[in-house]
Amino acid sequence: MKKGLIGKVASLGLVLMLSATALAGCGSSKAPEGQGGQAASGAAEGGTLAKIKERDKFVVGVKYDLNLFGLKDPSTGNVEGFDIDIAKAIAKKVLGDENKIELKEVTSKTRIPMLKNGEIDAIIATMTVTEERKKEVDFSDIYFMAGQALLVKKDSPINGLADLKPGMKVLTAKGSTSAKNIREKAPNVEVLEFENYAEAFTALKAGQGDALTTDNALLYGMSKQDPNYRVTEETFTEEPYGIAIKKGDAEFVKTVNDVLKELKETGEYDKIYEKWIGEKPKK
Repeated sequence: MKKGLIGKVASLGLVLMLSATALAGCGSSKAPEGQGGQAASGAAEGGTLAKIKERDKFVVGVKYDLNLFGLKDPSTGNVEGFDIDIAKAIAKKVLGDENKIELKEVTSKTRIPMLKNGEIDAIIATMTVTEERKKEVDFSDIYFMAGQALLVKKDSPINGLADLKPGMKVLTAKGSTSAKNIREKAPNVEVLEFENYAEAFTALKAGQGDALTTDNALLYGMSKQDPNYRVTEETFTEEPYGIAIKKGDAEFVKTVNDVLKELKETGEYDKIYEKWIGEKPKK
């Protein structure tokens, strides 16, 4: 290679090296992905309360198939019940208008995934507080205390767990604590799980099982729909209902707890309870 050509190549290499250094310097001023950039984005997103205020609507996951707590009227499309009134109270406190809510149907199986992926702001759907669920979501204070029981035909000899014999079939909903509890309390019966309690009740009326089990508060709603069925007096669990909120959102948990506290202090909670359950809450 000639001497002049060698010099030109060396000069070109030096220019390229300096250009690469300059580009690297410019790039270093940008936060690496997954560090400062993502942190800033997360901070901008804010918590549940900020999102509710920004959209001016409280999006709540509720049941559509449970008389007294969350039941959709097919003729009007309206969903009504105890849980709905609690949701309205939160909307009124946060947004100044109880009608600024959007109700989305959830089941025992779908409610936690819908909360986690941001489809809903909270779950108000007869959800029992358990240690296992606390690993996935945060809960408000208890807003309703129920107990698991059995729904049977009026002339059924079944009055409690002791009357469940081997080979009997007990119906319930998928993903519910009721399914877990009945398997533990009555291991000799066959447990059939359905997508929701409306399907389970339809199956019971069709003779596909001997009893249906869930919280007594929900069973009362079913027996009200069809007086040919009764709720056993025996309860074999305590089922404390809480409002589920996305894990780590302490601000919104406090907001919801403040609303529940105010409802109880003003007597509004007692009115909601008596309206749907038919009696005053036990103190």
